[in-house]
Amino acid sequence: MRVLVIGSGAREHALLLALAGDPQVTALAAAPGNAGTAALAEHPGLADATDPEQVVTLARGWGADLVVVGPEAPLVAGVGDALRNAGVPCFGPTAAAARIEGSKAFAKDVMAVAGVPTARSEVVDNPGDLDAALARFDAPWVVKDDGLAAGKGVLVTADGEAARRHAASVLEAGHPVLLESFLDGPEASLFCVVDGTTVVPLVPAQDFKRLGDDDAGPNTGGMGAYAPLPWASEGLVDEVVDRIVTPVVTELAARGTPFSGLLYAGLALTSTGPQVIEFNCRFGDPETQVVLPLLRSSVASLLAAAATGRLAEEPAPTWSPGAAVTVVVAAEGYPGSVRTGDVLRGADGHGVLHAGTRRRDDGAVVSSGGRVLSIVGTGEDLEAARRDAYERLASVHLPGGHHRTDIARDAAAGRVAMPVRA
Repeated sequence: MRVLVIGSGAREHALLLALAGDPQVTALAAAPGNAGTAALAEHPGLADATDPEQVVTLARGWGADLVVVGPEAPLVAGVGDALRNAGVPCFGPTAAAARIEGSKAFAKDVMAVAGVPTARSEVVDNPGDLDAALARFDAPWVVKDDGLAAGKGVLVTADGEAARRHAASVLEAGHPVLLESFLDGPEASLFCVVDGTTVVPLVPAQDFKRLGDDDAGPNTGGMGAYAPLPWASEGLVDEVVDRIVTPVVTELAARGTPFSGLLYAGLALTSTGPQVIEFNCRFGDPETQVVLPLLRSSVASLLAAAATGRLAEEPAPTWSPGAAVTVVVAAEGYPGSVRTGDVLRGADGHGVLHAGTRRRDDGAVVSSGGRVLSIVGTGEDLEAARRDAYERLASVHLPGGHHRTDIARDAAAGRVAMPVRA
């Protein structure tokens, strides 16, 4: 099987690593890829991953048997539609189904019709309505950009004026604002492989959105993650599939927009049960970096089965024992304006996944984005995996770079628990 992966981040590096070790894969390509993925896959070149025509031309010219689309923007732009129309199997939804991530208001409507538990919400598209809408919510306020914002368009704050400023800035940018009630409880991410009807869950993970230790600072695209969740109840995955994912998949199919690809449920595990924070239409980053290292069965077979509507025939995924932890190394200034072009040292070792990197003409690997590397550790339990990740990170150097030091700390110490059901 010849597999083409679209994207350039650590998520795509993790996908390529899993595919490279799969005996069913005979050739790999990454477009556009990064400095780290070049060791695993061909880089045939792609100027614009959101241009459906360019992606189809590349897939046909390279002879792809399967295209795996990593980021959300190409999917929202219709790359999945174009590939399917060209007869190229694609792991990733159509543009219509990708609205589950591309529009938070659309996702809320789908959940309301499907009876899926989620936070109370209100969409504001007129600045004149903002103050009255904010007054209908209590602190802490949850303010979201209705469109794609790479995880950085969300503000959760007890400061009413800060909530208003963020909402006003989103409206000034021409985007509607989604206001939500706050959901308490630990968060979890559940990836589900879907082929329009069949739902296959992967192991749950937890990511860390805030910039600094102990969840200080602004939201980011994700500063680290771990899997599995030793504190999760035995029936959590089945409950989420039955009460949340399957009803949404059924509703999307009923609307004539069946979802095929990776449906990611971001959850708050509240005292009344799991509730949806958000849906994404693709593998999450950084959770992919800890879920895929634990997958023992064929990832290529699983993704191809979803892309071709044969998921019900595919054996259930099997998993390695133990745990995985990833820590993100970010550039100076992230998640705001970042410094790029700094030379990386120690970025070629085992467990070092590249995200915002490129190779200079002189061969040096330099930073080229906000999240630069994901350092992955594995072990027999979370404490061992956490130790492995931070030991690897100690040999990596990025001038001005920063990372969290508390990824998986509380879970490894037994300080995270499911809430008592009301």
